[in-house]
Amino acid sequence: MQEFREQTITVVVDESKCKTCESKACIAACKTYARGMLVLRDGVYPVVEGDPKRLGTECLACEYECRFRGNGAITIDAPIPGLEEYRKKIGTS
Repeated sequence: MQEFREQTITVVVDESKCKTCESKACIAACKTYARGMLVLRDGVYPVVEGDPKRLGTECLACEYECRFRGNGAITIDAPIPGLEEYRKKIGTS
């Protein structure tokens, strides 16, 4: 597992799923929708090149593309401060 933080999100990559991924869709998504900080290591694994807190745009494109065109190796935790309290308040927790 590889994990890196941007400004407010945490990106987790399950590298075991990357071994059999043919599309490498996360790399293309990062180049298209963000700043291209994801690059391939050994032609297999996405890794961060540069400082993710500075370069990261928090666009979520890598997770989306990995889920729908790759092997579902990337998950993003995007905490929303106050969400749990709000959900309790309106009765949806």
